[in-house]
Amino acid sequence: MITTSEFRNGAKLELAGEPFTIIEFQHVKPGKGGAFVRTKLKSLRSGNVIERTYRSGEKLDTPDLEELEMKFLYAAGDQYTFMDTTNYEQLTFDKGLLGGGWDLLKEDMTVTLLIHNSVPIGMDLPVFVELKVVKTDPGVRGDTASGGSKPATLESGAVVKVPLYLDEGVMVKVDTRTREYVERA
Repeated sequence: MITTSEFRNGAKLELAGEPFTIIEFQHVKPGKGGAFVRTKLKSLRSGNVIERTYRSGEKLDTPDLEELEMKFLYAAGDQYTFMDTTNYEQLTFDKGLLGGGWDLLKEDMTVTLLIHNSVPIGMDLPVFVELKVVKTDPGVRGDTASGGSKPATLESGAVVKVPLYLDEGVMVKVDTRTREYVERA
């Protein structure tokens, strides 16, 4: 349980069985009536932002959240298999449960899965991943290093924009937060 006096940015609470995190909160003490707390909450499952008001001292449930450090093993269709690095237990999840970023996963990559009631609701990838370009159009003579970009398909299936001079077979570094090319690896 969490009370309104313990509200902090980033604190997690549960509403109607769904986990939320506090983005913003404000304690308000009007001249007339009781104090209350105005909050903005972001759903950890869908990303939607809602606003709620609570009376001062009100108690709310905290979600059953767990962060597991897991190693991605392989994908079979829409099923993605991970291994817990502490006890070597293998867990398989549907691609839709992992949220965004599943197309940047590479075998043996270590990720952090956010799990709510034994179901993953999010995945944190490393900030940068190194992947091989498997398909891209050839560069045209006269292209310069700063002359533009072209789409390239990476070994994981993701499509990112790369400079015109890059060819197939080159390893590139991609920022997983922005899904943009950073440099050659």
